[in-house]
Amino acid sequence: MKKNLLSLILLIVAITAYSQQSARGYVYEDINKNGKKDRRETGIANVALSNGTEVVLTDRNGFYTIPVEAGNTIFVIKPKGYGLTVDEDFIPQFYHHYKPEGSPDSLKYKGVSPTGKLPKSVNFALFKQEEPDNFSAIIFGDPQPYSIQDLDYFTKKIVEDVKKKKNTLFGISLGDIVGDNLDLHPDYKERMRQLQLPWYNVMGNHDMNYDAPTDLLSDETFEKNFGSANYSFNYGDAHFIILDDILYPDPRDGKGYWGGYREDQLRFLENDLKHVPADKLVVLSQHIQMKDNTGGSFRLEDRQRVFDLLKPYENVLIMSAHTHYQDQIEYTEVNGWKGSKPLHEYNVGTTSGDWYSGKLDANGLPDATMRDGTPQGYVFLNVQGNQYAVDYKVAGREEEYQMNIYAPKVVPFKGRTTSQIVVNFFMGSKNDLVEYRIDQGRWRKMNYIEAIDPSYYAKLYEWDVTDKLLPGRRPSNAVNSTHLWSGALSLDLAPGEHTIEVKATDRYGKYHFGKRVYRILE
Repeated sequence: MKKNLLSLILLIVAITAYSQQSARGYVYEDINKNGKKDRRETGIANVALSNGTEVVLTDRNGFYTIPVEAGNTIFVIKPKGYGLTVDEDFIPQFYHHYKPEGSPDSLKYKGVSPTGKLPKSVNFALFKQEEPDNFSAIIFGDPQPYSIQDLDYFTKKIVEDVKKKKNTLFGISLGDIVGDNLDLHPDYKERMRQLQLPWYNVMGNHDMNYDAPTDLLSDETFEKNFGSANYSFNYGDAHFIILDDILYPDPRDGKGYWGGYREDQLRFLENDLKHVPADKLVVLSQHIQMKDNTGGSFRLEDRQRVFDLLKPYENVLIMSAHTHYQDQIEYTEVNGWKGSKPLHEYNVGTTSGDWYSGKLDANGLPDATMRDGTPQGYVFLNVQGNQYAVDYKVAGREEEYQMNIYAPKVVPFKGRTTSQIVVNFFMGSKNDLVEYRIDQGRWRKMNYIEAIDPSYYAKLYEWDVTDKLLPGRRPSNAVNSTHLWSGALSLDLAPGEHTIEVKATDRYGKYHFGKRVYRILE
């Protein structure tokens, strides 16, 4: 009895000791890039660091001190004009885990190994780098491989395509790095290594430890493979924030997950933004979109807290993924946003498309068109000072390919038809202008509609009426697209071939063009 009591007392003392500590150290200029603070390497003043809740600044000598508890991850917030070292997989090394006992052994997928006692000095290395005010980053939605075969599809269709692109400085994956099998995280990193770009990662609902008893422990394997699930960094005049917006288990019933944040995450966001001037561009990256106005899939109180914290900023972009379709969302006062202009959330199309479904092409790769008719692809985030624009890149196609035009191939001369011209402008939203003309006639405005993409429906129909097995896997059922426009066909033209031209003007004033031919027969 006395022995058990003594063991319990010692355990409580150990936990208390771990819980009541401060981390201290330097943020310094790593001139020789060896990852160690050498005698002649000086500290950097006014650099922000966080323990996941509080945010502190280094003093004039680059020294900091911050409270820590067992389970915290300490991280430096990269300042403008400085770079972070990366590991062999090009994961930026901005963090230090403090998990004396490591992640729970009960988890199916391995977490962080025991870190032991807090070092006397936890130092963070930075190096000076040129940072243009105008730059581009690559954004991936949901790679989400469930197998090595899916990873092969991802590599051949996405990674190989990105390797051909130049002048991008870093990338962000918006969660669902893998599909539940967290042992694939290292394989994903190995494939991504080919890009040789610093790569930041968001946690998705398919990256979680589903056997974790609490939300705080649901990211243990993610932390092992990618570092903190909540962090921020600066590049040029932009401030990037990464948040895990998945509450697991769902606090409403203990089952599944819910979009939202813990209190410590919201406090981190609040404390982080205290050091971000109001004239900066703020880019918030997370996995689950915030669009739901009923609270069914995202906790509205949390969304409102985020809206209130972002209100002082004139230029804000929120990026999410998760849905496997593409959507341009605008929040206004009716949604609780009280900023000077609508808040833009870009729900990004995915690199897995429709979960690698669809017919296989001649190279054995799936079509993977998403259920709103958006082809599989990725995004360029283009920053100019504190302004931004986004461009969608369809995998394996030219950059100019920004729309599909659906129209019948043949129609009767001076006859009647219920067929229409339907345009899927992949990056479009209801406020964009889409026009068409036939045979270089006058431009006519098309009508915005929310409906099923007829081209995608045709893909499903092929699978449903075939009398033999098709190579690949049937795509998911269609959902209404938020970027469709329709227009009437002209049937009173002379018999023969006629050309439909479409011009779409996006939210940034950029023009996009497409063509389609149809024939009029007597």
